[in-house]
Amino acid sequence: MNAPENPKAFRLVGTRPVRPDGVDKVTGKAIYGPDFAAAGMLHGAMVRSPHPHARIVSIDASKALALPGVKAVVTAADFPAQSSVEVQGGETSGDLKNMSLGCMAQDKVLYAGHAVCAVAATSPSIAEQAARLVQVNYEVLPHVIGIEEALAPDAPILHEGMITKGLEPAPEAPSNAAACFTLARGDAKAAMERAAVVASGRYYTPPVHQGYLEPHACVASWGADGQAQIWCSSQGHYEVRNFTAGILKMPIADLRVFPLEIGGGFGGKTTIYLEPVAMLLSKKAGRPVRMAMNRQEVFNASGPAPGSLMEVRLGADAEGRFVALELEFWSHAGAFPGSATHSSAMTALGAYNIADAWVRGWDVCSNMPSTHAYRAPGAPPIAFALEGAVDDVARQLGMDAIDIRLKNACREGDPGPMRIPHGRIGYVECLEAAKAHPHWSAPLGPNQGRGIAGAFWGNYGGPSTAAVALASDGSVMVTTGSPDIGGSRASMAIMAAETLGVAYDSVRVAIADTGSLGYSMLTGGSRVTFATGKAVVEATRKVIATLVERAASLMGTEPDKVEWRDGAAHGPDGQSLSIAAIAARSGQFSGPVSAEATVNALDYLPGFALHICDVEVDPESGQVGVVRYTAIQDVGTAIHPDYVEGQLQGGAVQGIGWALNEAYVFGPDGRMANDGFLDYRMPVCSDLPMIDTVLVEVPNPAHPYGVKGVGESPIVPPLGAVANALRDATGVRFTELPLTPDRVHARLHG
Repeated sequence: MNAPENPKAFRLVGTRPVRPDGVDKVTGKAIYGPDFAAAGMLHGAMVRSPHPHARIVSIDASKALALPGVKAVVTAADFPAQSSVEVQGGETSGDLKNMSLGCMAQDKVLYAGHAVCAVAATSPSIAEQAARLVQVNYEVLPHVIGIEEALAPDAPILHEGMITKGLEPAPEAPSNAAACFTLARGDAKAAMERAAVVASGRYYTPPVHQGYLEPHACVASWGADGQAQIWCSSQGHYEVRNFTAGILKMPIADLRVFPLEIGGGFGGKTTIYLEPVAMLLSKKAGRPVRMAMNRQEVFNASGPAPGSLMEVRLGADAEGRFVALELEFWSHAGAFPGSATHSSAMTALGAYNIADAWVRGWDVCSNMPSTHAYRAPGAPPIAFALEGAVDDVARQLGMDAIDIRLKNACREGDPGPMRIPHGRIGYVECLEAAKAHPHWSAPLGPNQGRGIAGAFWGNYGGPSTAAVALASDGSVMVTTGSPDIGGSRASMAIMAAETLGVAYDSVRVAIADTGSLGYSMLTGGSRVTFATGKAVVEATRKVIATLVERAASLMGTEPDKVEWRDGAAHGPDGQSLSIAAIAARSGQFSGPVSAEATVNALDYLPGFALHICDVEVDPESGQVGVVRYTAIQDVGTAIHPDYVEGQLQGGAVQGIGWALNEAYVFGPDGRMANDGFLDYRMPVCSDLPMIDTVLVEVPNPAHPYGVKGVGESPIVPPLGAVANALRDATGVRFTELPLTPDRVHARLHG
């Protein structure tokens, strides 16, 4: 079931052609990070800390270096000294010094799995053997994993001298609270006292991993002339270039990064771990070096999503209008600050009109891997707490769960989280589509319950570059700098073909390396189809302008007398020239037809969604299963509906896994106890029903085809939707995830 027809009639936008990179990917021909090989390549292996918190007393790599086949060893001593420098990393920013320390520990290790040394050898087995020969002496320090433990007065401090930012006056003593961020409007405390009903709760979500199948991997080659190359899979090879060059203090132009296919990222491949290390090994050895994580390293040494502790109070008047919100939350930053508290706080205020609100988030460090983006960073836990409170308010008032959301939902012109009025948004349309959907009125079986949850996610636009060129036969090459994760090649080809008026099959799309095209921000923030799509359309329009000009010359008329439609120039007296005819005569003019466009697209609109979930509970075992699920989302215009529906389904499945199964589990020794896919339980097909989707198309007027970002919103509602369905089935409010059988059984049976 798909919602209302697109108000615009397009020829190709909204169709579902086969993706151009599909055959290579399903036949195994596509080259991903671990597949790439360079001539004369060495193999790297990392030495990682077994301790969650310890001082590095000494590192002795002499036995490793003496092993035949070993060509180089790198430690933190080989890295340039860094000071704290804020660098842009997509829609957020990071600290260059912390990035460097994340690649290689200096003085202290901050989590079990922290890299302390790396070796390069002529084979993977020799490299691994050499890594085991490196002797590292540690002074083991007390460690802390949990949020509350990290904030305790006697907690071991990870970063001596770290003073909490965002407080006035600033504290004098260091702590593990790196920063706090507050959003406030009105007087929430006074408004809460006037509320007819108040729902409150203390919610907890654990850290979870993005779970991409392809591990982090790269090949680096640093030449004697200072020119260097990296081949890797990432969500942003321009960021890989900029971060690596910054950490190694080399000119950015001396480093060229070639993007390989990517087997999933979900935000987890927006930063770097191996690239600077491989670069230094290559510089020392004089040969290319490959480094690749195994699965245990991915879990222990790359960035999961932060866990969160949240305390929420939501007040409403007797008619169900929200009058006050108080929400304080603490996020697991891991080893280094940066757990997306800003976007978490904005999520709390994005979907509903609440005149008086106070939201404060804390960024808390502890001895686990530094947390990073995971699809709508920081939003799913906040929606879990907020949508649970919305559900509880509706129950107290005896209101329908959709009706109370409709009464309070943000509409166009209402203030957003930062008090900037919302543009053309579609949350109300999502709620109305949910109310009309047969799922909402379907009967439930024994031990079943139904829940819903809404979602707000800010989305982003940002810088993108695209080029469009014609071959002499009139076929079209589109080049962008955006890695294709969710089918963007197909979407770019559709938009270029739609604009030119040519067939989809006549357009090919390539992903350029950093030396071949201007900068494009990473593939993240639900931005590529929107921002890079705008650049593609703009470059295509420039090409059309050139074609019209040349056609006018060939027709002996003025350009303003020529109209471009259906892939051809149409002039006076019935004259027409096809794109192929004009391209073939490029020699008569100043050269080939091509154009490049750059945009910094900041007229993006946020995403809104509403998910309906049915669960069934086994009261004897506590097992919870999802038996029906519908994801409804305002997607702007769906350029390629298959891929939009796939985004909704994928996000919902990941959120269901977060709700029911997934969690980082640490032992008393501070080490992750479930660092493999056998013990880290992600949902598989047999765990889930079909995820039905409804695409609500409220076009973005700032995009030529009405695009809004769609990739992140789908993971925001599932945590709340599953928990609200379980509340409906059992009468018990569960506030701690995951909803594992033992946890559910314990609550149901006292």
